[in-house]
Amino acid sequence: MDDEPLSLWAKRRDAKIGRLRAVPLVSGAGPQGSHLHPDAPRAIQRWNGYAWEPYGFAASFAEAQRLLYPRAEEPEAAPAAQPQPLRAGRGRHRKPPSGE
Repeated sequence: MDDEPLSLWAKRRDAKIGRLRAVPLVSGAGPQGSHLHPDAPRAIQRWNGYAWEPYGFAASFAEAQRLLYPRAEEPEAAPAAQPQPLRAGRGRHRKPPSGE
């Protein structure tokens, strides 16, 4: 039997600590797909290494997405480069100038 060393398993498990998930607060058999009940409130839960613990609350799916996946500050856009005028082509696919 080829068991992995306990240290590798523990390292993989510890990497997941702090992971967040959103669970819809609706009656039913437990967590369901996020596309179901998009307007339902969500409980935000955090994995502590052993169990999911309460972490926060979101009023809707959209708000839960903003909490789970915050956007990084968008960098300032660089000024747009001035477009270069087209130069005369030399390829055989080009039409000859209309003056010829």
